[in-house]
Amino acid sequence: MGRMVDGVWHGQEDFPTDAGGRFTRPDSVLRHWVTADGSPGPMGAGGFKAEPGRYHLYIARACPWAHRAMIFRTLKGLEDAISFSVTHWLMAEEGWTFHPGPGVIPDPNEGVTRMHELYARSDAAYSGRVTVPVLWDKQTRQIVNNESADIIRMLNSAFDGVGAKPGDYYPAELRAEIDAVNDRVYKTLNNGVYRCGFATTQAAYEEALAPLFETLDWLEERLSRQPYLMGDRQTEADWRLWTTLLRFDLVYVGHFKCNVRRIVDYPALWAYTRALYQVPGIAETVDVFHIKHHYYESHRGINPRGIVPVGPEVDFTAPVERPAA
Repeated sequence: MGRMVDGVWHGQEDFPTDAGGRFTRPDSVLRHWVTADGSPGPMGAGGFKAEPGRYHLYIARACPWAHRAMIFRTLKGLEDAISFSVTHWLMAEEGWTFHPGPGVIPDPNEGVTRMHELYARSDAAYSGRVTVPVLWDKQTRQIVNNESADIIRMLNSAFDGVGAKPGDYYPAELRAEIDAVNDRVYKTLNNGVYRCGFATTQAAYEEALAPLFETLDWLEERLSRQPYLMGDRQTEADWRLWTTLLRFDLVYVGHFKCNVRRIVDYPALWAYTRALYQVPGIAETVDVFHIKHHYYESHRGINPRGIVPVGPEVDFTAPVERPAA
């Protein structure tokens, strides 16, 4: 995974675990906000006004966290307002890179070939993980934010006065419920698949696996009686969940040993996953090649030979019947 210490890249560090073998995800630390008028957001410094053409997204097609950001760029119609780059799928000793490969879009701003170089351009003394997504300010030449949960909320509302499509995916009247669902889904499922996959003891793996499938069972019941997590309204909670569901049968069942049941074994969840895939513009944000090759080639502690399985065949385009709104 690697990390930076005082601006210097250390590429040999493994995924962090505690004494019991449990994967422990570090918090994102770059948390400024783009706002409509440039005033400070919930945290961080101000000065980042929502202006078309000023910001750039750095993503990896493989990464579910980065995928969220690209989805909100699409949902809000910000394709012309926010440019983007795509890393190579392989995350090895150099971390995320822009080495040539199918689907890679190089950095047009600073000309870096590795994401850790971009972090150093933003802050020469930076210490922490080098992750995606990254929202970059071309004007001040610095990272605004590297936390996907923050970025999707910025894209949801900050650009509404400068050309974004209408639509509020975090409405005030549903925020408490959205936050509660997000919290459970993040702890047990979004991050739960990684807690299974990166566990270094049997006990840590089984400790993560049980609540993961309890949450999938809970989601199946919820989505068997309504089209979206909040009822008849699509919200950020759906998209935060969906990027994990999309990858589940493709990689998490096999690679991360999340194999008690597949998403295709859950009628409501499988229909829901296909329905969201079929939302206009969303299929174009998906790259199955990047997803599969990233996980199976990058995590050599799990898959030492880096062999990428041909299957499974997952048809996200199959017709969908959903509960009525």
